[in-house]
Amino acid sequence: MPTCCVIDGCRSPAPPDAPLDLCERHLVVAAEWASRELGAPDLLPAPCRLCGSRLGVRFPSGWLCAVCEWTHGELVDAELSPPRVDVVYYLRFEDRVKIGTSGNPRQRLAAIRHDDLLGFERGDRRLEHRRHAQFLDERFDRTEWFRLSDRLRAHIETVRCGAQDPWDLYARWLSEAAALRG
Repeated sequence: MPTCCVIDGCRSPAPPDAPLDLCERHLVVAAEWASRELGAPDLLPAPCRLCGSRLGVRFPSGWLCAVCEWTHGELVDAELSPPRVDVVYYLRFEDRVKIGTSGNPRQRLAAIRHDDLLGFERGDRRLEHRRHAQFLDERFDRTEWFRLSDRLRAHIETVRCGAQDPWDLYARWLSEAAALRG
């Protein structure tokens, strides 16, 4: 069994599954130091006022949003309009998918009957028209609705970028746009 490698002469046993040869006491000291210096991932006490995320990083001095790095508790400047991020959305209703676009997806999606939001792709009307042409074989005549084919499913999985919730991607894009604005 390995022993603690701390220079002060500690010879306590190190847990066999520990990432370093440190005893439990020194592992706790290292973890506390790391959380002070690097922060500890945790849920924010309330949603971020800038992007709406609940993911945070806790420091002794306070919280930061893990998505947009907004300091929790700071007010958002009311004079700044929220950034606009155009998205192409993929909505499922039964066995059909609507491919549309919006600069305000929460409002737009609330107005469309659907079962699931399958994904977002950052882009405007030009990208939407390219997607309509790309999936022309699946398109229901003269609509924005498409048959949910294996090819369309694969494309949606690609644009999701592994995100479980498409709104997480949208929140990140909003926070990036806000950060670029200054």
